[in-house]
Amino acid sequence: MIAIDGPAGAGKSTIAKRLADRLGFTYIDTGAMYRAVALWALRQGVNPSDMHRMEQLALAAEIELTPGRIRLNREDVTETIRTLEVSSAASKVAVIPGVRRAMVAKQREIGERASVVMEGRDIGTIVFPNADVKIFLDAQPEERVRRRYQEELLKGASIGESALAEQMQERDRRDSARADSPLTQAPDAIYLDSTALSIEEVEETILKIVRARVTNGKEIS
Repeated sequence: MIAIDGPAGAGKSTIAKRLADRLGFTYIDTGAMYRAVALWALRQGVNPSDMHRMEQLALAAEIELTPGRIRLNREDVTETIRTLEVSSAASKVAVIPGVRRAMVAKQREIGERASVVMEGRDIGTIVFPNADVKIFLDAQPEERVRRRYQEELLKGASIGESALAEQMQERDRRDSARADSPLTQAPDAIYLDSTALSIEEVEETILKIVRARVTNGKEIS
């Protein structure tokens, strides 16, 4: 089990996917799970801040993760959950304790069935505190905004960079200040600042850490 935590725009998804491919592990995007629940809420006209209704939706949601795809109640929503509207709703949904409990249970169930690279904001602290390798992947705020802005441009979004920066600052605030499972670095996680590193350099750095654990006789699961 490899756990990768960190704020939005740090490169968690990209790196986790690449590591999973290199190691032959299953890639788990926990953020996509919260996005899926948020999407369902928006479609049902449920206020993402309605704690009771959101917990009900989270418990009832059938979420299936396969390489590169996510299905919600048997529908492929891989692209649909990546809109800014869903992202904003997901950050509100993710602070609800009942939703987090439901998602953590689903994440643990997945992680116990296979060797995985799981990324999110509380993997090394809450979901899998005994993960074999824990990485806290970060980058300077300006760089994180730049990366996310480029992603939005490629998707055809029309949001301005300053507006996106404000959204990300608010999301950072919510993630770090929430009472349940806040974004924080696990004491035994290795901090990695990716600001000045290429994707390949980040990947190789983490692979070296993983290989060192294997060399030391600890089998990665």
